[in-house]
Amino acid sequence: MQIRQVTPRYSVSPQIAPEDMEAIRAHGFTTVICNRPDEENPPDWQAAAMAEAAKAAGLDFVVIPLTHQTMTPDNIARQDAAVTGSDGPTLAYCASGTRSTVIWSLARAAEGMSADEILKTAAEAGYDLSGLRPRLEQG
Repeated sequence: MQIRQVTPRYSVSPQIAPEDMEAIRAHGFTTVICNRPDEENPPDWQAAAMAEAAKAAGLDFVVIPLTHQTMTPDNIARQDAAVTGSDGPTLAYCASGTRSTVIWSLARAAEGMSADEILKTAAEAGYDLSGLRPRLEQG
């Protein structure tokens, strides 16, 4: 696992495996968000299998599959609600962690955080989202 902290309550990761759920819980996370569509994964890593493993580890599990087309205001709000509604820190994952960082960034822009601050925070977590600046500046 390559967990990268974006904020104290939100971290991202490339694809995780069902057997990682116990370690995720041990790291203090209470919620896991899957941002990877099932079509990108073999059956053992699809949302249903991951949800079962998360439940067995005592974690909440939320599925919000993201693609360029599904990075919508509704999904941004759903992701943000899942994070703010969590009892503790949230780990979101996708193929590389980028989509999970992008959706966090778009939620912060909608709240009024500056594009400079968003891009700096993402870069500190290891993600260069500079190409997203025009959209972030729109809010």
